[in-house]
Amino acid sequence: MLSKFTNLINMKKHNYLFSLALSAAVLFSCGGGTGDTPADTQAEPAADPNAPAVHVGQAAVDTESNNILNIAIGSPDHTTLVAAVQAATIENVLANNGPITVFAPVNSAFEKLPEGTVETLLKPENKSALINILYFHASAGSFEKEALKDGMMMDQAQGDKVKIEVKGEDVFIGGAKILASVKASNGYVHVIDGVLLPPEK
Repeated sequence: MLSKFTNLINMKKHNYLFSLALSAAVLFSCGGGTGDTPADTQAEPAADPNAPAVHVGQAAVDTESNNILNIAIGSPDHTTLVAAVQAATIENVLANNGPITVFAPVNSAFEKLPEGTVETLLKPENKSALINILYFHASAGSFEKEALKDGMMMDQAQGDKVKIEVKGEDVFIGGAKILASVKASNGYVHVIDGVLLPPEK
């Protein structure tokens, strides 16, 4: 797993990641522009997982509704994910009209990664790799848990697919188990126990 993250972070094909991020931004911007451009790579301080959430753009306008961003911000189990979203400056994507389905790793899922992985990904110079990983956790459309069928291949926002597996009452995506599901005003949030890794190119 460490080598997969190292390859993502040190990937020399920056233009490829740039185009994936830009395509995902266009895909997510249903219902009006967000002013959020994943291609913006201006240097900024790495996000602190313990810092309070800051709303910007569309996210700043809509701080009350039950959208995916506000659900994540309100969850004590998703502070690391929120920090990653802030570091990638994609808050507006999760607050937009959607519909979007987000597979949201809990804090303990990030803790399973090799030591230092999260801190490395939160650095400004690794923003494009972070965006690629985060967009691999999202699908266009609103998919409730019951709609996720065994063998189904989900089209993720950054251009790759990930497999759904159903084992009895349990549903897995890319090997990560869905622990809970929350209906949002702009889609669905499925809480998962693992971090999804995009396939290596």
